[in-house]
Amino acid sequence: MNYYDLFEIPISVSIDRALLSKRYFRLQKSFHPDYFTLADEAEQQTVLEKTALLNKAFKIFKDADATIKYLLQMKEMLTEEEKYPLSPDFLMEVMELNERLSAGTADQISAMENDIYAPVRNIIANYNDAKVTTDELLKLKEYYFKKKYLQRILDRIDG
Repeated sequence: MNYYDLFEIPISVSIDRALLSKRYFRLQKSFHPDYFTLADEAEQQTVLEKTALLNKAFKIFKDADATIKYLLQMKEMLTEEEKYPLSPDFLMEVMELNERLSAGTADQISAMENDIYAPVRNIIANYNDAKVTTDELLKLKEYYFKKKYLQRILDRIDG
């Protein structure tokens, strides 16, 4: 069972946060271990596993980047420790930003995020699992990896 099935939501890049929370609390209540204190050990273990799965799925769906990663993994377009080749121009720009961290770096990163988001804006907003193409998934994958690079710089600024 994938996380979308668990939450009974359509496969999408943009998750309806209100619906997600509503489903999470409903499922959390139905799988809460307190309701299974009289159940046998096997059923209690199953409930604990479902609760852990539910919490993991909820954490992923609350994070847009983690949701993209999960979707790409589900579609077998991304492996856990994959090294994705990005364009040398992008890597050079990121390296230069990384070397000269300053107060304005966050603004530059924000502008770069807008630039890398443009090619996937429609894919994310109008994702249709039945009609998504490999090319669209590859664009989403490139966006995911570029965003990861930019996030590392932001983490250095904040850290």
